[in-house]
Amino acid sequence: MKLHTINTGYFKLDGGAMHGVVPKSMWNKINPADENNMCTWAMRCMLVETADRLVLIDNGIGDKQDDKFFSYYFLHGDDSLDKSLAAAGFSHSDITDVFLTHLHFDHCGGSIKYDTKRERLAPAFANAKYWSNKAHWQWATQPNAREKASFLKENILPIEESGQLNFIESEGEFLPGFDVKMVSGHTESMMLPVLHAGGQKIVFMADLMPSVGHIPVPYVMAYDTRPLLSLDEKKNFLDEAARENYVLFFEHDAVNECCSLIQTDRGVRMDKAFALKELF
Repeated sequence: MKLHTINTGYFKLDGGAMHGVVPKSMWNKINPADENNMCTWAMRCMLVETADRLVLIDNGIGDKQDDKFFSYYFLHGDDSLDKSLAAAGFSHSDITDVFLTHLHFDHCGGSIKYDTKRERLAPAFANAKYWSNKAHWQWATQPNAREKASFLKENILPIEESGQLNFIESEGEFLPGFDVKMVSGHTESMMLPVLHAGGQKIVFMADLMPSVGHIPVPYVMAYDTRPLLSLDEKKNFLDEAARENYVLFFEHDAVNECCSLIQTDRGVRMDKAFALKELF
């Protein structure tokens, strides 16, 4: 198994929303805000290459929304999904599977493109199976008022209409060396890939812990639908991860791609930060 980092660009979100009840005087030292109280976040995805599969985990915000929508999120940087795939030696047509941790727009927007020839929305990965799970799919297609603005139907419904939608039934093995863990504090049945590669266990953190700054247990996003459950899920995961020497891969940390963990008298904390490629 070979793993590739796929950088799709940077965007900005409100620092207070991203850090929940933690005061700005504390989180601003870790993730400094601009004059509008916005912090920069990555949209970092991963490509999993096996002997016969090429699995893209999440795919960023996409490019089909209008200028008004993008103006809210201050997209910046030179990275894009297309450029990162090309740098790894692949194109959209090579992808066999698109694994969606959850269906918030900054994780799945690249799933669907606007087909200018046919003047319709269509899957961006024509040869791929798209993977979600039934509980999360129902949650996203019948959204609550709190998350409705994050579940955009144009990112989601064309996947089902194309016939390319598939469901993962439960936690456990998805592919050899690729396991799935489910958590529900951030949103219902979010899936975390657990990858066994290079003698390491590497966990794609999605929005359970968006960044190194979210490792301390109380740092829970205001976006989470069940923050007390997030606290429990984080605490249990971090204890296990520190004990078993997991590597954490961060989707949204603008600076730190991966880290190892260490148990301290203040709880689990980052030990060392490094790029994914340094593991292999």
